[in-house]
Amino acid sequence: MTGHAIRTVTVLAAVLLIPLTGACEQAKEAVNKGGSTPCSEFTQQDQAKQRITVRKYLEHDTKVTSSAAPDTVDASIAAITLMCEAQRNPDTPIRDADLTGILVPKK
Repeated sequence: MTGHAIRTVTVLAAVLLIPLTGACEQAKEAVNKGGSTPCSEFTQQDQAKQRITVRKYLEHDTKVTSSAAPDTVDASIAAITLMCEAQRNPDTPIRDADLTGILVPKK
C-alpha cells in the first residue's frame, strides 16, 4: 500500500468515527434519567455524567435550555450534592433539590 493510500484510509476511518462518537454521547443522554435520578445514583456518577444528568434535569424540569451556562450547571450540581448528602433516603430524586429562586425558575 502506498503512503497516499494509507493516508486516505486513515482519514476515512477518522471521518467514520466522528459520527459514532456523537452517537455514543447521544445514547448516554437518552439513557440518563435527568431529574428522576435518585441521590444514591447521582452521588456515584463521575463529574462528566453528573453534568449530563443535571443538564437533562434543567432542560426537562425547569425553564433552563440545554445551553445552560456552565456556572448554572456547576451551581446546580453543588446544590443537588448538598441536598443528597443531607437526605436520609437515598432514593430521593434529584429534582427534589429546591433550586427555585436560587438558580433556575421552575416550568
